[in-house]
Amino acid sequence: MVLGLEPRRIEVRYLEQPCRTALNRVAGMPFKWSLNPYMGCEHRCAFCYVRFFEKRADRPSDAAYGRTVRVKTNVAQVLRTELARPGWRRELVAVGAATDPYQPAEGRYRLTRACLAAFADFASPVSLLTRGPMIVRDVDVLTTLARRAELTVAFSVPTLDEQVWRRTEPGTAHPRQRLRAARRLADAGIRVNVAMAPLLPGLSDRPDQLAAVVRAAREAGVTGVWASMLHLRDGTRQHFLEVLARHWPELLPRYLEAYRTGPYLRGDQARAPRTVAALVARIGLDGRPRLEPSPRPQTEQLRLLAG
Repeated sequence: MVLGLEPRRIEVRYLEQPCRTALNRVAGMPFKWSLNPYMGCEHRCAFCYVRFFEKRADRPSDAAYGRTVRVKTNVAQVLRTELARPGWRRELVAVGAATDPYQPAEGRYRLTRACLAAFADFASPVSLLTRGPMIVRDVDVLTTLARRAELTVAFSVPTLDEQVWRRTEPGTAHPRQRLRAARRLADAGIRVNVAMAPLLPGLSDRPDQLAAVVRAAREAGVTGVWASMLHLRDGTRQHFLEVLARHWPELLPRYLEAYRTGPYLRGDQARAPRTVAALVARIGLDGRPRLEPSPRPQTEQLRLLAG
């Protein structure tokens, strides 16, 4: 291990805790519902916005975050009950809004796979965000879901810079592994996006760095790329600035000034997402046909309603 870097894998304590509900109603987001089979994330990204919610809930948001993962052992069964309710209107559900659904725990518990199978059976649309190439294991379930309802998978790839990746995303797979996984899903006809989020001022927002990711995304066959800048809310702010001071101390004054008045960048400091949008328009993305949702046979619909 390189001196000063966190190890890729750490000892994690899994807390197996049944849940009462699977679907969470969300306000102020592009989606109304979310689902997280796990809480806590072994990826331990320095910039993770979930640290804010952990701190607010009086749980570790510092370097201890990610060393305990809560496992919702019955989440798939509860989800099926909720999807079967007459009042469920098949609204879009964001899977992985608060923790990566394909973190290492999924290899052991397979809860994300079970939940995706439930969404497929009930033809309920899903958007999924991950940094985990493990998702290719479930290409069979994903293609079934994509044929029955709308499905979009987004891979978070904020940078291809080796040093920035290794120092800010200690527990994640290499960004190019994620892009290879994106190619595998795109080749299967699944709609795949790349999320360049968050971009870090002075670390991953140079035009050449942005262009490298957009070009790699195009080569992976994705249908869309979007970007956003780093937000430093309470909890995230403390931990990220500690990481910054350890690895890039010369940038610390810049960050303290840029985020002096709040968690968001203002004005021209946040221009990188606009640069990404211009790059996408100029470079273009893959336009191959995708799997289109198809109606389920009536016998299958009756079976689901009866079961």
